[in-house]
Amino acid sequence: MDDGTRMPVVHDALQLIADGITELMGFEVAVINILDEDDGRLVTVAVAGNDDARELLLGARQRTSSIEAEVARSDPWGMFRFVPAERATDEQLAISWVPEIDVVDGPDAWDPNDFLFAPLYGDDGNIVGTLSIDVPTDGRRPDHAKRAVLNKYAAQTGQAVLTEVARRRLEEQVRLATAARKIVRDVSSELTVERIMEVSQSAISSGLSAVGLWIHTFDEDGEGRTAMYSNAGTDVRMPPELARMSRAAGELLWRAQEVAIIGHDRPTPPIISADQEALVFELLDGLGVSSLLFVPLGAGRECLGTLVLTRRSSDAEWSSVETSTALDIGHDLGRALLNARNFEREQQLVSELRELDTYKSQLISTVAHELKNPLTSILGHVEMLESATDMPPRTQRSVGSIERGAVRMERVIEDMLMLAKVGDPANALIAAPVEMGRLVEDALDLVSLTASRKGLAVIYDPPTEPVVALGDSSDLDQVCANLISNAVKYTPDGRAVTVRLDRRGRDVILTVSDEGLGISDADQQHLFEEFFRSSNPEAVAQPGTGLGLTIANRIVMRHDGRIEVESELGKGTTFRVILPAASVPV
Repeated sequence: MDDGTRMPVVHDALQLIADGITELMGFEVAVINILDEDDGRLVTVAVAGNDDARELLLGARQRTSSIEAEVARSDPWGMFRFVPAERATDEQLAISWVPEIDVVDGPDAWDPNDFLFAPLYGDDGNIVGTLSIDVPTDGRRPDHAKRAVLNKYAAQTGQAVLTEVARRRLEEQVRLATAARKIVRDVSSELTVERIMEVSQSAISSGLSAVGLWIHTFDEDGEGRTAMYSNAGTDVRMPPELARMSRAAGELLWRAQEVAIIGHDRPTPPIISADQEALVFELLDGLGVSSLLFVPLGAGRECLGTLVLTRRSSDAEWSSVETSTALDIGHDLGRALLNARNFEREQQLVSELRELDTYKSQLISTVAHELKNPLTSILGHVEMLESATDMPPRTQRSVGSIERGAVRMERVIEDMLMLAKVGDPANALIAAPVEMGRLVEDALDLVSLTASRKGLAVIYDPPTEPVVALGDSSDLDQVCANLISNAVKYTPDGRAVTVRLDRRGRDVILTVSDEGLGISDADQQHLFEEFFRSSNPEAVAQPGTGLGLTIANRIVMRHDGRIEVESELGKGTTFRVILPAASVPV
């Protein structure tokens, strides 16, 4: 894989898909590549699940020929292709990220050199992207059921990649003439076909001195259904034969990059037959015009519709400048139409991903609830066992281990339930005045014993007046407890933790500063992600679920607030929570 000279902009939809695979499908890494047609190589634009993989792979490039070679020696798994470790080549290993994992026992064990990827093809049969996944969390190669679900993700990724490739092609192919640039300015911000037609018709007809205009857009499914738009709001009824002719002729003209003029005193253009011309003349006579300029609308290789401009016999002939400008407009309108289609596709894709995210929240909540009851039973039985006086020391140690594990699981479950609660859009926030000083003092009281054991100086100067925020008391109590306990946890013995509470104008500001480990710039980018743990070994050594800051951030966001972070490795970290202040006292 060659290093690229440009760092790509990560496409939101592609990153969401990659994140969804790692979060829901039991893989730690998902990577999406897309074709950069400028140099004919695949560039990595989305990496999810592993910081080392993201740092190594994002922006890296490789030739499509290397993917084609892997396809040739792979086993087909639907859209995916699997290359077992024993078939891996030195070339593949040289351009790949190979994880360090413990290999489980069994014939279906995942080998670090296994390669599972889905080549994504364009309409012309050439590779336009890839989706590759690695490191199954269960350590095993996916079975047939999991492969079926993964193939759905591959199909979804393929649609998003094709959308991105189409956009990139358009950006390179479309060249605006003077008149066409005005059309682009008028329609580029419109995201529906109806609005594109409404905005562009008047400018086109006046710019090209046409007395009539209609636009015929083609469906994507090839079924021949059409949408007709005309100036002056007239309803153009096109006979089925002419509709079929319009599509066939438009596609021929688009491939040739030409326009056609049809009129009583002109020869029949080669794109239509004499019988079709007679039908066109019948339509023209009914509209009271004598000639039409037939313009294909398209983008890239695809013809998306046709533009028809009409003139009376008393009007001037169509000039070469006008026909050239009309073809430029065909490019510009085609681009706008394709962007509208792509926007609709992306909206549908985002909607599907949001549904997946909602499903994930529901799944987390359900699993946590189902685990809570048996875990309570386990802890109850542990308590009973601990009361026994005749237990051997070895058994006592085992019971202690069970209790520690169960307590840790209980913390994880509580955090998962809280995460599901604050992330549930159906769980509306019922805001009320909350005296933040009491919450801060409660949180400080909870950590006082730990701080004392570590010899920490906890500095807090209570405000002279009540500081009242607008929100949910239990949620804001969670924020205070998370931030203050984190400061105490990650501050080495003998140092200080400082807490400040202020009101500034319409804001309540809670500041928690420590003299602890600090957070690297790279880690700060992912600090509020679910289950994120720092890359700092000292921080990883501290117990935690990786959900505390995620929960705090989501609580603050749903209170219309924000969290700011300032940190320097080895010197400490400051978290600043800004919340809306209540206008009335408690």
